[in-house]
Amino acid sequence: MYLEKINCPNDIKFLSIDQLNILAQEIREALFNRLSKIGGHLGSNLGIVELTIALHYVFSFPNDKIVFDVSHQCYTHKILTGRKDGFLFEEHFKDVSGYTNYEESIYDLFKVGHTSTSISLASGLVKARDILNHHENVIAIIGDGSLSGGEALEGLNFVGSEIKSNFIIVVNDNEQSIAENHGGLYQSLKNLRNNSSQNNIFKAFNLDYIYLEEGNNLEKLISLFKKTKDINHPIVVHVHTQKGKGYQLAELNKEKWHYTKPFNQKTGELINDVKLTYPSITANYLINKVKQDPKIVVVTAGVPLAIGLDQEKRNLLGQNYIDVGIAEEHAIALISGLAKNGCKPIFGTNATFLQRTYDQISQDLCLNNSPATIVIGNTSLISLNDVTHLGIFSISAFKNIPNLVLLAPTDKNEYLAMLDYSLSQNKHPTLILMPANKIIENTHNNMDFLSYEITQKGEKVCIIAEGNFYYLGLEATKLIEKELHFKPTLINPRILTHLDEKTLSSLKENHQLIITIEDGVIDGGFGEDIANYFSLTNMKVKTLGLHKKFIDRFNYNDILFQEGITSSQIKEFVKKEIQ
Repeated sequence: MYLEKINCPNDIKFLSIDQLNILAQEIREALFNRLSKIGGHLGSNLGIVELTIALHYVFSFPNDKIVFDVSHQCYTHKILTGRKDGFLFEEHFKDVSGYTNYEESIYDLFKVGHTSTSISLASGLVKARDILNHHENVIAIIGDGSLSGGEALEGLNFVGSEIKSNFIIVVNDNEQSIAENHGGLYQSLKNLRNNSSQNNIFKAFNLDYIYLEEGNNLEKLISLFKKTKDINHPIVVHVHTQKGKGYQLAELNKEKWHYTKPFNQKTGELINDVKLTYPSITANYLINKVKQDPKIVVVTAGVPLAIGLDQEKRNLLGQNYIDVGIAEEHAIALISGLAKNGCKPIFGTNATFLQRTYDQISQDLCLNNSPATIVIGNTSLISLNDVTHLGIFSISAFKNIPNLVLLAPTDKNEYLAMLDYSLSQNKHPTLILMPANKIIENTHNNMDFLSYEITQKGEKVCIIAEGNFYYLGLEATKLIEKELHFKPTLINPRILTHLDEKTLSSLKENHQLIITIEDGVIDGGFGEDIANYFSLTNMKVKTLGLHKKFIDRFNYNDILFQEGITSSQIKEFVKKEIQ
């Protein structure tokens, strides 16, 4: 076994091509060992094994510098740079993150988890190298799917005129984004793969260009990189790879196996497959709504599974479905235009990716008060816990944009009713936070989402708990009633961009303390608005939520305890404050 002897990139430089090919297979087995047990990005990593080995064979990292776009395909890189135990031994799985991380290794320069950034990041490295009169190679690796992102095109445009020195841009072309690619540039890539020199998008940016069809052939990859090493100008190295290589199921269904939960390697079956999820509920809802109202148009940006739309369901939507590729900024302007011209657009993505669209939501959507709907998943502390994919900044990021209505449902019935409300009104844009808790179907007093719902009337203390954290508030009220012998009020606020002043004012009569609980950072959140409302009164307000900081691969319950949001901690706080 060669892998057990590899502790740094230098260790592979003495292996023959045959030995390197054996190493590639051993690395794939290491990938299966980790990903079948804890999940992760499978297809993208299987497809880039040989390319990564070749880079480490030819170049001298970390003196030479490499930046992975998204970096979800960096697992082989990690294995070759002293982190193989994180793939071989379960007790070390948590030692290694799913993305590049400068705190893990000197071979990683950035924490990266979003798309289309590598060319821009690496161009900064190039400029710094030249200013400081250094001489290392700088390499950016970017997938074909990421090229549809605006920052990638901005980076290419910059490099084509402003960099005159060594810069190697490796385009890892596996003919796939997360789902299928969308965009006119992909015809250009296809022409290039078919040996047509017409329409070369990279030469249009004034960049040198070279192509390798056999992107999983180690011998040819090594030869190619030897030719481009120490080059004195920017060059695009276009390499055609096979996503999912070495695992037939992933080769045949690239979208399904882009990312996977734990699975049985022999059968491909997920170990804990949950059929009914909020994304699948969303997809079924949208399919039915489009049948009822052909004005409804569903828009995604390269991640249709964020709202449960697999290929079969996308086909059912027909012309009422648009995937703009990885181009969220364009998607927001697009839905504003769709709404302005009589359609009822709804855009779905993950919270972490909506961060890129702040300007478009403010200027193109809300300034024009276009009645489009946005629904975002993974907004919660319950959701994704990689530092690059946090959704906990969503409320504070978007709730203060004028004209936007931000809604936080607590369960399935409320979520679907909010979707109905948003798609039926034409007064304002709406952003809905998809629930992240278990599928729950509560009965609600009313569905007037521009006002608060009082789910329990009480005295002394009022707990206002939003969205997924409503249930923390519910647990706390029960514990307070049981151990402190009075019944607090519990409110589901639902709308986070506007205050229900009538309800809040009524609390002054028989309440001394208000506790807000929000599933996100406190700074700029809805709790601060409520505290400000009562600032000149005798009402005490305690805002509970998360402190403004990046957190990575955390335990949900640990964070709740650290932030004082457990039911027992809330009860103890109330006991101390209420005499």
